[in-house]
Amino acid sequence: MTATALPAARVTWKATLAALGLAVVGALVINTVIALVARALGVPSEFQQLTLPVYGPLTVIGTLISAIVWRVVVNRSARAGRVLRVLVPVVLVLSLIPDVMLLVSKSQPGTTTGGVIALMLMHFGVAAAAVPAYRRFMPPRG
Repeated sequence: MTATALPAARVTWKATLAALGLAVVGALVINTVIALVARALGVPSEFQQLTLPVYGPLTVIGTLISAIVWRVVVNRSARAGRVLRVLVPVVLVLSLIPDVMLLVSKSQPGTTTGGVIALMLMHFGVAAAAVPAYRRFMPPRG
């Protein structure tokens, strides 16, 4: 007896946009809290990466890309859940590489260890907002 693979689920654009909207709002709120706490803990104002004009667009772009990738995986893979359980942590770790490089080089004005840690936490903040939204509106199979 052979097992047949289930067809991949189909995610509508309406569901994708709902997930994206919720994820963007949640990620911006989380990242704003992280930035405010980092400033309160002494990250200097010269470290511009913790200002909304810098992290805001990057948060939106990262969330948009992740929603599209999530949608593609769910729509094309019969084992999307398994794929995403590997893909999400791998991409999250890879997204930290520029922050690690910034920490090592400290090439930007006002760069401190605390500032870079805040940037790293923002990546986790985006994932913390996006993954539940995507799972709710674009549930993976398998």
